[in-house]
Amino acid sequence: MSAAAVLLLADARFPAGGHAHSGGVEPATTAGTVTGLASLQLFLDGRLRTAGLMAAGLAAAACARAAEATKITWAELDAEADARTPSPAQRAASRRQGRALLRAARAAWRESRWLGDLGRQPHHPVVLGAAAAATGMTPTDAARIAAYQAVAGPASAAVRLLGLDPMQAAAILARLTAEIDNVADAAAAHANGPLADLPCPSAPALDLLAEAHARAGVRLFES
Repeated sequence: MSAAAVLLLADARFPAGGHAHSGGVEPATTAGTVTGLASLQLFLDGRLRTAGLMAAGLAAAACARAAEATKITWAELDAEADARTPSPAQRAASRRQGRALLRAARAAWRESRWLGDLGRQPHHPVVLGAAAAATGMTPTDAARIAAYQAVAGPASAAVRLLGLDPMQAAAILARLTAEIDNVADAAAAHANGPLADLPCPSAPALDLLAEAHARAGVRLFES
């Protein structure tokens, strides 16, 4: 595995469409839930432990299974992602991001046979795990990228939405690094087990925010 590949796949500049999604921060700012740095940190911490853990588990499982995967394997993982994403708006956003990431991954790692079996619009964490496997990453690597992206994208969006000091937003992410590792390790522990045992924490507030955002007449981000 190339260590640089980990950086590439985690980089916001990798053309996977993440910049168009706020991870719930935009509707949270509209609702007055996130108003500054302190409330942003609380939001990110909660998102990491819920949506972040769920995505990390799916990414780790996809990475662990990629080399032997069939179309049935990917369909089963996709169904698990659906089951863990009760909000229709969040399911749609995950699939849009998954499609964008899949296009970029297929261009970057053309020799990976399993990237061609994922279908047209798979869930983002499933594609992330498959792409991680294409570079030789471990399930823990895939989980760590998913956990990091669960907070890094929303933090960047909050800077744009609220005019926050980017230095202070980066400091929040720095304080979350130990918990990102903890979430990744917890998620990867289930990578080779039954899919039903993958993490499934609930986040009803994020679901409600996503549905409100989908109905908003004016918005800066897709989700």
